[in-house]
Amino acid sequence: MTAAGLSPEVSDFLRAARVGRLGTADASGQPLVVPICYAFDGRHCYSAIDAKPKREAPGRLKRVRNIRENSRVSLLVDHYEEEWRRLRYVVLQGRADLLSEGTEFTYAVDLLLEKYTQYRAMRLDRGAGLVIKITPERVIQWSFAA
Repeated sequence: MTAAGLSPEVSDFLRAARVGRLGTADASGQPLVVPICYAFDGRHCYSAIDAKPKREAPGRLKRVRNIRENSRVSLLVDHYEEEWRRLRYVVLQGRADLLSEGTEFTYAVDLLLEKYTQYRAMRLDRGAGLVIKITPERVIQWSFAA
């Protein structure tokens, strides 16, 4: 299934979710999974490397280095409740690109600022920084109720 073929239900789920887990792998295949905030516009997911405290400079973060070595990624977005009949997840598998300037970079930052008030307080910058763009190529979905 392509991103353009997402059902409205899956699209709405991705738009509404507040956090996902980004899976990357380096050139040797060593995986890394990190939680991310993201915005979904119906075709792509965008996640900023933001001003929260980090161990490395943005360009040296392991997820960024992994994307530079191997652009294949997965994004897991899930919903958990103790009432297991409401469990659900969507996995987007595809390609990641790193954006640092230009129209699409600004567009992505605007989406993130609109979704997360915390980014407004952090002064997420439209003119500098790094955004991960995820282009889904395959969608896997599951829900307990299905």
